[in-house]
Amino acid sequence: QVQFVESGGGLVQPGGSLRLSCAASGIRFSRYVMGWYRQAPGKQRELVATITTGSSTNSADSVKGRFTISRDNAKNTVYLQMNSLKPEDTAVYYCNVPSGIGYLYSWGQGTQVTVSS
Repeated sequence: QVQFVESGGGLVQPGGSLRLSCAASGIRFSRYVMGWYRQAPGKQRELVATITTGSSTNSADSVKGRFTISRDNAKNTVYLQMNSLKPEDTAVYYCNVPSGIGYLYSWGQGTQVTVSS
């Protein structure tokens, strides 16, 4: 059974930083593209950043230059370093495997990020 366990969220002031982690189990992690998603209140879940098996990365325009995705295949973990946080980054953050229909597996519990003064 595939499971994702996200952690590292919290309350941070605008301009602050957080590092999110997502531990995956039940998959051959190193063989998958991984992605971070987020869902803000009243909005659809959106893909924020992706990292390939070769560690090439891509990110949404809204976070480009501020968020960095990385992975540690030995730990089956994907990270999201978030800098220069803005109130509009407030959301629940999830990881999953991106696919043509959006995502491949069931969602984990996510981790709440709140950016507020």
